[in-house]
Amino acid sequence: MLLIQLEQSQQDLRELKQGIEELAQSIKAEELEVEVASLEQEVNHPDFWSQPDKAQLLLKRLNQRKRTLDKYKNLKKDFEDVVSLVEMAISDADESVADEIITELNSVKSEYEQQRTDVLLSGEYDGSNAILSIHPGAGGTEAQDWAQMLYRMYTRYAERKGFKVKVLDYLDGDEAGLKSVSVLIEGDNAYGYLKSESGVHRLVRVSPFDSSGRRHTSFASVEVVPEFNDEIEIEINESDLRIDTHRASGAGGQHVNKTDSAIRITHIPTGIVVGCQTERSQMQNRETAMRMLKSKLLEIKEREHLDKIDDIKGVKLNIEWGSQIRSYVFMPYTLAKDNRTDYETGNITAVMDGDLDGFINAYLRHNCNIKQ
Repeated sequence: MLLIQLEQSQQDLRELKQGIEELAQSIKAEELEVEVASLEQEVNHPDFWSQPDKAQLLLKRLNQRKRTLDKYKNLKKDFEDVVSLVEMAISDADESVADEIITELNSVKSEYEQQRTDVLLSGEYDGSNAILSIHPGAGGTEAQDWAQMLYRMYTRYAERKGFKVKVLDYLDGDEAGLKSVSVLIEGDNAYGYLKSESGVHRLVRVSPFDSSGRRHTSFASVEVVPEFNDEIEIEINESDLRIDTHRASGAGGQHVNKTDSAIRITHIPTGIVVGCQTERSQMQNRETAMRMLKSKLLEIKEREHLDKIDDIKGVKLNIEWGSQIRSYVFMPYTLAKDNRTDYETGNITAVMDGDLDGFINAYLRHNCNIKQ
């Protein structure tokens, strides 16, 4: 029986070999190796740091390219190790290593699938950091609590991916939850993964705030835009801005609630509002808020195919309760279902604990018309 499993593993490896060869073509492994060598040569040049801003961008590019190449090389090596192990086990009729082989093979398959998904992140801004904002819909405390649950879900997802999360702006709810939150999520392809989360999220559950134990439906909107770097120049008229200062609140660190250093900027022509409260000074908060504003304006410009920022005359908030992208049901059954891809899972606890890979991968494949 175990010998049959070994032969099946050998067949799986033959299929996996073809997939890994296709992966090499997709990432252009040979060209990538040449590019990494060239970038390393530039980085090691004595005058490399003479232009710090340019050097930082070049270093970031090198690190991204090198990580992609190293991950592929490690995958290929692990694959070859399993191939050798299977061949030796079959040749020696050694069934004692069957369990080890199956474990190693599953690990290689999992890493291959992850790298195959990474290839789908080929959008212009997919490699960027992401600015993620959450706003509750109508419904007071119930909706504000749902917004906080989503905030925790994305924080846990970022932890799983090894991303860094920085709270930019946080406004407490009236009794529980939050009225709004914006976070910067830093990591390779952060925007590429999280862009699928933009839209309205619907919750169905028995409300912990309803003494009668009735079932409630709540909504919250999630907005995700790429963080544009400082090399992209964009002019915004100061007369188009309303800048308010206020005392920070919520999960903002040691400076929260001590000074009126928090900044909220309203872009009058579009109605876009951004804020930052977690930097050390009012000036730093203003600079961060302006980067957030530029990111949102540029994302809208690109999405709407506009010639210039001034063409943006108004922004729809996209909190349309009839067009939610995903539903989360806690009662009378447990189910999380994405309305765009039909991907679903009954393990709602895992989802709320940040297990979003199934939804995100399904969205990426759906958009690229790739079969599961």
